[in-house]
Amino acid sequence: MESLIEQARNLQGELAELRHALHQEPELGLALPQTQKKVLQSLDGLGLSLSTGERLTSVTGVLKGSGSGPTVLLRGDMDALPLKEQLDLPYRSKTEGVMHACGHDLHTSMLVGAAHLLSTRVGEINGNVVFMFQPGEEGFDGAGAMIDEGVLEVSGERPKAAYAIHVMSSTWSAGTFASRPGAMMAASDGLMVTVKGAGGHGSAPHLAKDPIPAACEMVGALQTYIGRSIDAFEPAVITVGSFHAGTKRNIIPEFAAFEATVRTFSSKVREQIAEESVRLCKNIAHAYGLEVEAEFQTEYPVTINDDTEFSFVSRVVNEVFGADRFVKMENPVTGAEDFSRVLNHIPGAMVFLGASPDKQGYASAPNNHSPYASFDDDVLAEGAALYAELALRRLNQLSA
Repeated sequence: MESLIEQARNLQGELAELRHALHQEPELGLALPQTQKKVLQSLDGLGLSLSTGERLTSVTGVLKGSGSGPTVLLRGDMDALPLKEQLDLPYRSKTEGVMHACGHDLHTSMLVGAAHLLSTRVGEINGNVVFMFQPGEEGFDGAGAMIDEGVLEVSGERPKAAYAIHVMSSTWSAGTFASRPGAMMAASDGLMVTVKGAGGHGSAPHLAKDPIPAACEMVGALQTYIGRSIDAFEPAVITVGSFHAGTKRNIIPEFAAFEATVRTFSSKVREQIAEESVRLCKNIAHAYGLEVEAEFQTEYPVTINDDTEFSFVSRVVNEVFGADRFVKMENPVTGAEDFSRVLNHIPGAMVFLGASPDKQGYASAPNNHSPYASFDDDVLAEGAALYAELALRRLNQLSA
């Protein structure tokens, strides 16, 4: 029988066709009806037990092997981003203002490919494989919703290991796998602040209570706070990405509001910032004689790769693709992932896969989430093969 990578390369055309169809019809959030339809059609006839979500358009497939062994879970996210695509591709997005700029169309296609590969190896599978096709990774906590709806129990027992692949449009050359043990991606949280003053004429600020200077001071103070209150060996980022106040230059508004994203890599620092950032904003408002509503909203936890599962992934990549195809990352990245929800319950690992079509300038190519982000179809077969190899080999190990 052909190897899994050889089989995957034979599927390359079909996987690219699916990826292009998904790319042309991207959908946002937890409701992806057309994406769900395409995935269900692609899995038809493979012998999987299929189910769909109740409050989100997820797809879960369970492939039962010949033995009564344990379960391994493979995750692929499916949602797109609210961006207008700037690339002139033959399969560019047909949905105005929506684009697969983070490569989830590739993730979905690779996971479909893995289902096709493993369905031909049922006799070699001593256990079960769960295929988790997830909506709403981009800020909608689709993983949390799927966990609430029972994805971790769908095979009859909790998985013993879980894996996810994430393509990158820059940083690494196409076909390079990268990962690390421990913290892989940051926790992502939000700081929401609304300062309430008293409106008035811009020519007479002493007769009003201007919320803008106070809000601006809060923004600056938060940056100073990170540098002066957080351990320099504990990475943390606060970025204010939204600031709104006023309607015209000569009107002092009643409100000024801003939102910040907060990225951390430890629960200790996360809890510290949650308490102290809110207190900082309240104290500044009090000094100005203003009211403020400041709320720290927890979102995704740190994505933490299990040490044993990281070692397993790196070994499989080296054996299947060659030692030159795997990079052990020195540092985690400050992006966040709701696959962290799964890894909070199940030991596993996430691995990045370089997918830039720019063979020479990949390091400076547009990043994920850019309207110019571009991904190479050639990695689809390799991602599908790695998913399948990880599931098959881990089940064999666990059943030995």
